[in-house]
Amino acid sequence: MKDKIRFNYEGNFIELPIFEGVEGEKAIDIRRLRNATGLVTYDPGYKNTGSCKSSITYLDGEAGILRYRGYSIEDLCENCSFIEVIHLLIFGHIPSKKEKEIFLSEIREKSLVDEDLKGILKSFPKTAHPMCILASLTAGLVAFTPKLGSYEDIEQMRPSIIKMLAAFPILASWTHRKSRGLPLNYANNSLTYVGNIAHMMFRRPHMDYKPNPIEVKALNKLLILHADHEQNCSSSTVRIVGSSHADLFPCIAAGLSALWGKLHGGANQAVIEMLEKISVQGNDIQKFIDRAKDKNDPFRLMGFGHRVYKNYDPRAKILKNIAKEVLGQVSNRDPILDIAIELEQRALEDDYFKSRKLYPNVDFYSGLIYRAMDIPTRMFTVMFALGRLPGWISQWLEMRQNNEPIGRPRQIYVGPKRQDIK
Repeated sequence: MKDKIRFNYEGNFIELPIFEGVEGEKAIDIRRLRNATGLVTYDPGYKNTGSCKSSITYLDGEAGILRYRGYSIEDLCENCSFIEVIHLLIFGHIPSKKEKEIFLSEIREKSLVDEDLKGILKSFPKTAHPMCILASLTAGLVAFTPKLGSYEDIEQMRPSIIKMLAAFPILASWTHRKSRGLPLNYANNSLTYVGNIAHMMFRRPHMDYKPNPIEVKALNKLLILHADHEQNCSSSTVRIVGSSHADLFPCIAAGLSALWGKLHGGANQAVIEMLEKISVQGNDIQKFIDRAKDKNDPFRLMGFGHRVYKNYDPRAKILKNIAKEVLGQVSNRDPILDIAIELEQRALEDDYFKSRKLYPNVDFYSGLIYRAMDIPTRMFTVMFALGRLPGWISQWLEMRQNNEPIGRPRQIYVGPKRQDIK
């Protein structure tokens, strides 16, 4: 017998079923609510609304737990490559050695994009934000692969998925190289998936490129840590756009646009901008900590606390150690990085932040690592997108496989009542 919730509305008793997820989460099934009562729910930001059933990612913000397909984020970062995590998220299991070879071979075979896409890239000024360029190029992919737009089952979806995994790192590297005035690179299929991303971004035409093993290791973990995060703003955007049966490519472009916002993927960029502001104003770190504690001051420390995690962000714990490795090999010490280290230490020792569990989050450390790797601040969100790509694809794929209905939220109208033109 299923649990039910029973309530009285205008003299009528209504029963709605309650169901439970595998980790003990309970939800009220309100699909019959409007037909039975005429009522709809009001939940701005959908903070208390489960929009779907998903088997991809489990997140417990209070306990600081993040798992992909049941595997802890700590276990995956320690024992898996990014390409293995991609396969896990999209296809549901960690690939065998043979499956991994086939998967990589498929991606490498599709690691070219139509040369005409360079025309779209060329039309942007060098000053254009990389996320603006990347979203446009990603949406443009559909025009150059028109045969991939019809999906009935997973095997028909696979070619589009492979093409996206192959093309996206190329397009991301192009946005980086355009901003720096460098010639465009293509993939080097002798490298790993992550090694190839580093190659396409950092190789200079006048010298041999040798991947820095510490940076490639850091990049592999950064991408894994960002790969999925349940029904966040950009993933929900991908699902709701995909619910109209839009092609995968524009759905990913929509996710990119959502990620661009400073409250989502732009947060790591905001961290560096805050540190630069502290530097310009005389390195007075305590002044900014005091401002963050002042309830009458709108300023807040970027990179501390999280909307979901009410404990230490498990991703941040991993990145803290990675940051030490990457920063430890930097020869020309960036003063911004020293400000960040001192700010972190003071905040962790401050009772105000400790009592409110405002710990450094993934955005705080990822921005520091990218800066130490000489990645421009405006490219940070592109790097985030490279990691989040498999999560978006897996969310889109699950939504299509479950044949979810088109997204169509209700509203509570609060405008004028009927008016007549006089």
